[in-house]
Amino acid sequence: MLPIHLMETKFFSCFSYSNIWLVTKSSQLHVRRATAEDLQDLKALWTFMCLPADELGKRLIEFQIVETADGKLLGAIGMQIVRQHARLHSEGYFDFALADHAREMFWDRILKIASHHGVFRLWTQETSLFWTRLGFRSAIAGEPSRLPEEWNQTESKWLTLQLKDEEVIANAIDKGFAALISSEKRTTARIREQAQMLKTIITVVGFSIGIICLAIVFYLIVHRSSFSPVR
Repeated sequence: MLPIHLMETKFFSCFSYSNIWLVTKSSQLHVRRATAEDLQDLKALWTFMCLPADELGKRLIEFQIVETADGKLLGAIGMQIVRQHARLHSEGYFDFALADHAREMFWDRILKIASHHGVFRLWTQETSLFWTRLGFRSAIAGEPSRLPEEWNQTESKWLTLQLKDEEVIANAIDKGFAALISSEKRTTARIREQAQMLKTIITVVGFSIGIICLAIVFYLIVHRSSFSPVR
């Protein structure tokens, strides 16, 4: 498969495809999640892009599509999420003249999805200069080790973009957890002290009541003649 940036600068066709949709007003484009109703058109797009249509069809829920106001599919991109990582893949368009505008729309949606799923880092093997202009860069030493094992099956070049600092968040979580444990220990100790104090108070009160009762009984025994009726 030719890199996308080469496809964008020269005419490319894997086979004869006579029904390429053209759009004159990019402002009429709309981005949304792919549904089962889009599968046939998506397979046509993937075939046009020389991508494995049948395999991608099984992962339909990963795809976002861009379409015209009247619902004609123009392009799509996949976003696979694994834990705190997301991979952008299988990008394709029928009309590359609209690709960058579509990517801008995709990017807004990608950020929203990433935020919703708590994604720390984005990965891609897409080659368009658009992604590097957004801040994607080649993975440096140590970063490939962060790549989920599910994707680490190829030696192809990876681009990555950090959305959140994993180490800072991990440290914050660790500190927060430690603080929570410490707080729970203090709360438990305070409750234990309060329970012990309550137990002591109840014991003292009970003991005092017992003494008072014994005193009353003793008094009645000693002075019982005073309470006897006079004959």
